[in-house]
Amino acid sequence: MEFLDIPLFDDDFFKMLFRFTLNFIFLTIIIRFIYYPDSKRKDYVFTYYLISIIVFFLCFTLKKYEMDIGMALGLFAIFGIIRYRTNPVDIKEMTYLFVVIGVSIINSLANKKMSYAEILSANIFIISVLVIIEKYWALKQVVSKTIIYENIENIKPENYDILKTDLEERTGLSINKVNIGDVDFLRDIATLTIFYYKNK
Repeated sequence: MEFLDIPLFDDDFFKMLFRFTLNFIFLTIIIRFIYYPDSKRKDYVFTYYLISIIVFFLCFTLKKYEMDIGMALGLFAIFGIIRYRTNPVDIKEMTYLFVVIGVSIINSLANKKMSYAEILSANIFIISVLVIIEKYWALKQVVSKTIIYENIENIKPENYDILKTDLEERTGLSINKVNIGDVDFLRDIATLTIFYYKNK
């Protein structure tokens, strides 16, 4: 039964629902239980969900047409680039964006040549690698902060240890390195950049 040359129902509808549910479960594990507890970035949670859902339905729809996969992947790459060209995005956030897009593509484009066991294994393997790297192998993230410092006597090279101790007492941070930037002798201030490990 058709309306305006478009079928009202297709057997692929149930396949789409099942694939979408499967995809959404794995996305939730990645976004909500692996990415978010460490980052606390709700804006990226929203972005990852929406982009991955759109990519899933685009892939599933395009699969029914004679379209080159390279063209489709190029389309999704454009989706990922358009929004993020104006604002700098951390490498970690971009990596997670690539992960959620990749997972959505895998779950939507799999055909009869790929069993559900293989689809599930691919998703579980991706999640396992993320958990291992994020929770156990992740290196400490070094964060920098620029501050204005008024005790200009301490910026001398021979007073580096005194400067570092003073900054640690004031900021409450365990500082790894201090870089001295602009110095204003008229106002007796200096611009310093401190580097420290981000707390989990």
